[in-house]
Amino acid sequence: MATGEIRARVGAVPDPELPMVTLADLGVLRAVAPAPDGVLEVVLTPTFLGCPAMPAIEAAVRDVLAACGHPEGRVRQALAPAWTSDWVSAEGRRKLAEHGIAPPGPAAGPLPVRLGFGVPCPHCGSAATRPQSPFGATRCQAVLVCTACRETFAQLKAM
Repeated sequence: MATGEIRARVGAVPDPELPMVTLADLGVLRAVAPAPDGVLEVVLTPTFLGCPAMPAIEAAVRDVLAACGHPEGRVRQALAPAWTSDWVSAEGRRKLAEHGIAPPGPAAGPLPVRLGFGVPCPHCGSAATRPQSPFGATRCQAVLVCTACRETFAQLKAM
């Protein structure tokens, strides 16, 4: 099987914490290529150092490698450059919003000045939102509440 096809299959692995998005959607899949010793290697960059989902992600990727004829394939974590929410694809942002999670804004560069307007609510679109908790179900999420529709929602933090 060609490396490009294997990369597509690895990229389609769902994130265990946010199963509506894939590893490719999150931008954590950095490379799929033979290592200098000839073993096929998948390089991942975790969203957080010490991300508790990494063991499950690595096991799922090893299962894909074995199914693709590379049972000896390995997974390596690359911590530099550090993952940034700017690596979340447009499709990933769409899927997050579709599932009630506000996608992250830009992590770097000039930011828009907000005068009393919060993150747009993924349910009703109102900008009348406010933070409720700096941490959500995972460390990479915050919890906000919409004062217009009164729904609570998660936001994938910009990093």
